Order: sequence, then structure tokens, then C-alpha cells
Amino acid sequence: MNLNRVLETPMGNGGTIRTYLRDLLLTLWREGEGFNGKRPFGNSGWQWDIYESLIQCGAIKGTLDKYGYVESLDITEADELVLELIEGLCEAPE
Repeated sequence: MNLNRVLETPMGNGGTIRTYLRDLLLTLWREGEGFNGKRPFGNSGWQWDIYESLIQCGAIKGTLDKYGYVESLDITEADELVLELIEGLCEAPE
């Protein structure tokens, strides 16, 4: 699997997984100890936005309901991939 391709997966917010993770890290840094991990962008369940996009692009196995929300997935697999993607964002160019 090409991590850069997965990072460029579109999300419902008009951005990509890459920009979402970047914005999350920037929000964490800017807000410091005031960072709200439950609602970093004003809503809870924000991890599921990424899970939906990962399922849609075929990066992880899972199903979405007729409204596009996650119906089932292997959270361990999904979280492992998200950690790889975050590490990929931080890798030095070759």
C-alpha cells in the first residue's frame, strides 16, 4: 500500500487525510493544555471521519451504511494504519 496515496484520500470536509492530520496536530500545538481531545474540531467521534475515508479508498476493510457512516471495521487495523500515516507525515524526504 502506498501511504502517500492514502494520505491524499479526499475527506468529507473538502480536504484530504493529510490535511486533516496536519490540522489536528496544529490544533493540538496551538491549544496546548487547552486541547480538547474529545472534540478537537467541535465534535466528538472525530476519528471516525478518518476511518470512513480509509474504508472508502479501500485502505482498510470495513463497511459503511447507506448514509456513509462506519458500520463495521477492525479498529486495531485502522489505528495501526493511522499511526503509519502520521509517521509518514513526519519522515524526512529521501
